Formats: sequence, structure tokens, C-alpha cells
Amino acid sequence: MLDRLRNSWLRPLRRWLRDDRGTLALELAFAMPVVLVLLYSGIEVTRYVMLNQKVERTAATLADLVSQAEDLTEGGLATLFEAANFVMDPYSISGDGLVVVSSIVNHGNGAVISWQRNHGGGSGGSAFGAQGGSASLPPGFVVRENETAVVAEVYFDYEPILLRSVVETQTLYTFALFRPRFSSLETLLP
Repeated sequence: MLDRLRNSWLRPLRRWLRDDRGTLALELAFAMPVVLVLLYSGIEVTRYVMLNQKVERTAATLADLVSQAEDLTEGGLATLFEAANFVMDPYSISGDGLVVVSSIVNHGNGAVISWQRNHGGGSGGSAFGAQGGSASLPPGFVVRENETAVVAEVYFDYEPILLRSVVETQTLYTFALFRPRFSSLETLLP
């Protein structure tokens, strides 16, 4: 009788332990959060890398275009700023970015920022200094006497779209320095 009672109680328990129905659902329940984190982080890392490339390409393109000008007007520079918008597309300089273009000259008393213009609605300011003031040049870069350099700086306020609690908001920044090719570009014409 005792064996019968024990078998009647153990038989359903053994059957339940051998039952493998629902194991896929259980494995999926454990794996799904890991898969989603990997997917979202992959998307965010890809977006971050692409945005960094866009910022670098915009600075290089804008500095190159400005340095190729024989003379530069306010209207011509505004057109080049619009070209920067196309390079940054689909990201918006007008809303989240700032582009600063400066002309740095040296008339024998050190590098000075001759003129400076900016475009966009993002945060930041020129790391090279303000118009009319001394220029803070990067190590190893020299503007010799009677030379000019054009610098384009790009700032972009990066805000993650998926993992805001993991990846923090930051300002991406890069610059490009070019020497003017056809004229000094010391002055910006009206």
C-alpha cells in the first residue's frame, strides 16, 4: 500500500520533470532581453560612428571649399554653409550642429583670427579663439609670417535615440585646417 501511494505521488512528478513542452518559450524568454540589448546597442554604435564620419567629412569639405576660393563674400560663405548641410544630411546642422569657419593670419606679431563666421543651432564656439583675438593653434601647426590658414570646426550635439540610460549625451567636435590656394582670404567681402 505504501508503494502504491508513493508511486501515485511520484508518477506525476516524474512525468512533469520529463515533460519538455514549453522549453523553447522559456529559452526565448531568457534570450530575448540579451538579443534586444545587442540589437539596440548595434544600432546606436552604428549611428554614433556614422555621425562621427559625417562631422569629420563636413569639416574637411567646408575647409577645402573655402580654401579654394579666390575671393570670398558673405553670400558665398552662406552658400558653402548650405553645402555643409548637404554633407551632414540626414542630420541637421541647423538644429543640432554648429559650423565655425575662421581665417587665421600672421602679420609678424603672431597668429590672429582675421574673420570668423558660424552657422547652425547647436552648442559650442571656436576652440581657436574669437575674431580679432590671438589664435590658439594645435601643437605642430604654425602660421608663418604673411601666411593665412582657414579652419572649419564642426560641433554636433549627439543624443542617443535608443539607449539613453547607457550612452550619455555628448558634443562631437572636429576641425580641419587648410591653407588658401589662390589668395590670402584675409578679408571676407560683403
